[in-house]
Amino acid sequence: PRTFKPDPAVARPHPTANRTMRVLAIDVGMKYNQIRCFTKRGIEVKVVPWDYDFLSPSEVYDGLFISNGPGDPTMVKVTIERLRRALERDTPIFGICLGHQLLALAAGAKTSKMKYGNRGHNIPCTDSFDSRCYITSQNHGFQVEVDSLPSNWKELFRNANDGSNEGIYCVDKPFFSVQFHPESTPGPRDTEFLFDTFLSNVEDTIKNNQARPISLGNPDRPVGSTRVNVTKVLVLGSGGLSIGQAGEFDYSGSQALKALKEEGIFTILINPNIATIATSKGLADKVYFLPVTAEFVRKVIQYEKPDGIYVTFGGQTALNVGIKLRDEFEGLGVKVLGTPIRTLIETEDRQRFADAMLQIGEKCAESATATTPDDAVIAANKIGFPVIVRAAYALGGLGSGFAQNEAELRELCGKAFATSPQVLVERSMKGWKEIEYEVVRDCRDNCIVVCNME
Repeated sequence: PRTFKPDPAVARPHPTANRTMRVLAIDVGMKYNQIRCFTKRGIEVKVVPWDYDFLSPSEVYDGLFISNGPGDPTMVKVTIERLRRALERDTPIFGICLGHQLLALAAGAKTSKMKYGNRGHNIPCTDSFDSRCYITSQNHGFQVEVDSLPSNWKELFRNANDGSNEGIYCVDKPFFSVQFHPESTPGPRDTEFLFDTFLSNVEDTIKNNQARPISLGNPDRPVGSTRVNVTKVLVLGSGGLSIGQAGEFDYSGSQALKALKEEGIFTILINPNIATIATSKGLADKVYFLPVTAEFVRKVIQYEKPDGIYVTFGGQTALNVGIKLRDEFEGLGVKVLGTPIRTLIETEDRQRFADAMLQIGEKCAESATATTPDDAVIAANKIGFPVIVRAAYALGGLGSGFAQNEAELRELCGKAFATSPQVLVERSMKGWKEIEYEVVRDCRDNCIVVCNME
């Protein structure tokens, strides 16, 4: 056995005893990052071999963890038998991969050999609580047979590709396990919150001095659908196509119209450009060939009285209209669908976006906003040349660029302030590589990466 202690600065005290909270980990092929996921959360971890007698009265721990490992789970009979006896206690249990299979066998379920197995970093799994899909890392050749689970055990996750089981939980005690790897290095990190779920179950059981069912969930996301019922929707187009705002907005707008029509929703489109797919006959129920401006959008809303409006399918032109009318939508009786206006403001206002990144701990280049050329020069002298100038609310990056000195900066500001009320002066990132990911998210917070660009 080996004991791993957390940094004293993050050590999590036991709710009732004068010590750090402890987890006993059964090593059947353990990955080091599983230990790290506990210690960085302030937990003391004692790692013991697969055949260790963890039921001994001398062992004091608050939660039991069963690691991943290779091979046929039915061969680890000693561990299975001890786990069967552990299930009679109230101590919370969490298993991963082989640990998941061993917990299922201890509960009375069966396992089987898969034809091919699941091995990879991008395997989708849906949870049984709100059907959210998670992208997971997996490496296993055996599976738990869901139909063999006892009546007080339920399926927790299911593989979205082949329908195989990916997790189970006990309905009346704090026991659960997953087939995939939430410690997830290398690979996605979006299921690491399961360690927090386990530790919350441990604390909850200690404080209440009795076994309690698990409370599963990611505290960082809303649960369930936020769908809004609408029957008539206005979609803003992009206006004339231009460099920096081209055919992708015609594509996104036309796909939005198709999706709305499939839902039986009456669609209205505002777009003056007749040379687009979105304005073709048969897509939108009604098309207004009018400029995408606040004045015309307001008039169409007053006349058509739609239930909702989308401002996110027409690029910068439509976004700016949405921001300009943000205080009028409620009075006009129309709901903003999709990305909220407050989020658009956070991302379009350069200073607010930088502040938002700092609040969530994301590193940003040193920067400052300016509303006049003189303010921009003062900011650049403080940051140090060369700098990059980014215009806020700008179409296709208009007025943005690199400045090596004050003269170039003033020239850029002259262009930027002609179309934008604000610029961001930022430390030059020349020589760095930028990788952008295009992500699609649905109403249940399922996310997929469509593509990435360098």
